[in-house]
Amino acid sequence: MWKNLVGAMGQSTNDCRKQKDLLKVTPGQLWDDLLAQSTPKEKIDKQPNAALLWLWSLGIPGLKKENGSKVSEFVLLGLSSSWELQLFLFLLFLMFYITIILGNLLIVVIVRADAHLLQSPMYYFLGHISFIDLCLSCVTVPKMLGDFLRQGKTISFSGCLAQIYSLHFLGASEMFLLTVMAYDRYVAICNPLHYLTVMNRQLCPQLVLACWCGGFVHSITQVILIIQLPFCGPNELDNFYCDVPQVIKLACIDTYVVEVLMVSNSGLLSLICFLVLLFSYAIILMTLRTHFRQGQSKALSTCASHLTVVSLIFVPCVFIYLRPFCSFSVDKVFSVLYTVITPLLNPLIYTLRNADLKTAMEKLRKKACGILLPC
Repeated sequence: MWKNLVGAMGQSTNDCRKQKDLLKVTPGQLWDDLLAQSTPKEKIDKQPNAALLWLWSLGIPGLKKENGSKVSEFVLLGLSSSWELQLFLFLLFLMFYITIILGNLLIVVIVRADAHLLQSPMYYFLGHISFIDLCLSCVTVPKMLGDFLRQGKTISFSGCLAQIYSLHFLGASEMFLLTVMAYDRYVAICNPLHYLTVMNRQLCPQLVLACWCGGFVHSITQVILIIQLPFCGPNELDNFYCDVPQVIKLACIDTYVVEVLMVSNSGLLSLICFLVLLFSYAIILMTLRTHFRQGQSKALSTCASHLTVVSLIFVPCVFIYLRPFCSFSVDKVFSVLYTVITPLLNPLIYTLRNADLKTAMEKLRKKACGILLPC
């Protein structure tokens, strides 16, 4: 009996020692033991994420601490690894950035300074779109310019989330505003007698507020999708800024459901708004062709400007977010087109083809000259 009791105590002591040794073992050793003993290697090779989650569920403190540590920063691969090309891109995008700031700021000031333009719903919306383009360029371009001049292109996890939130908040708000502008043009051309009654001073601020709220809901949904994912490496993003399609591919679990939700939230949203805009402008063009002769060129010019801006914004978004399950090298080109080229061209498109803005700009210039150079 005593021998059995001593044997049981010895066995218990050995089990405790083995458990302590197990707590000291590294995750790599546990992983090797798992491959050799617990699960067939072929199955683990096919389902590495499931195996990692199984190890996580064991509740071993040493392993849980190491695998549970989140990625604290991401490495941005940028547009190029060549120093000469990066220097050229720095000078080019610096010129673009200055032009974006000055051009969009000029439109905002012109619309605010001219009472006639401010009372027009179209220019009221245009002022908000220029403000969004101004802010949108500040989300990605300053960081990109700084990365061109340094070797370590990194961004913190919180900074990445902030960039995703800001990018989608401003981008979705601009999409909704462009849709509202299409509705404004539809009422102005297809129902001109009731235009001032429909697009009144109370409705326009409410529509703008609804666009901003829609952008907030869209962007916060994107952040919620990202923040719940575990990131334990690798941490390299093949882009010059953080965006959902690249970030979710670095998660340690299967992200199929998240990608489907992203398609529903971003891809389908962009596509539906784009189709609604195209349908609206198709009706407008048909109405112009059927009923109007005088003033047709001005309306066509306005619609052409809007369609150009709509294409520059929506085509890259539909291309990037409607198929997140695969990535192409051309994605960077569309990212540059969406975040840099579109805010750059919008002021040029609206001012060069718009007589009202040119007249208001001339008035502002004379007013500024009168203040700076008084007689």
